[in-house]
Amino acid sequence: MTTVALSERDFAATVASGIVLVDFRAAWYGPSRGFAPVFAAAAERHPDLVFATVDAEAEPALTTAVGVRAVPTLMVYRDGVLVFAEPGSLPADSVELLIATVRSLDMAAVREQFPPT
Repeated sequence: MTTVALSERDFAATVASGIVLVDFRAAWYGPSRGFAPVFAAAAERHPDLVFATVDAEAEPALTTAVGVRAVPTLMVYRDGVLVFAEPGSLPADSVELLIATVRSLDMAAVREQFPPT
């Protein structure tokens, strides 16, 4: 699986179902460039998940709307619910642990604890 580029137009529909990891990045920024191969390698290892990127400079309205204040920022959605958001680069083993944790979530309990607003 390769990564897909998201824009404001298709973001909501993409994160609505399944597990979706979204890397907000800036192509010129060293930490974003450093995290890109880690993210791409995880996408190859987990073809059943959606790995998406957002160019924070090209999509400033989307970046602001979801609360991204620094790049890179990794957000993970499961069935339309934001379950993880953290700025900064993560090492590969942390990405793997994150994916395993998100897969194991009891989404009924998550929705009960954090009902939609």
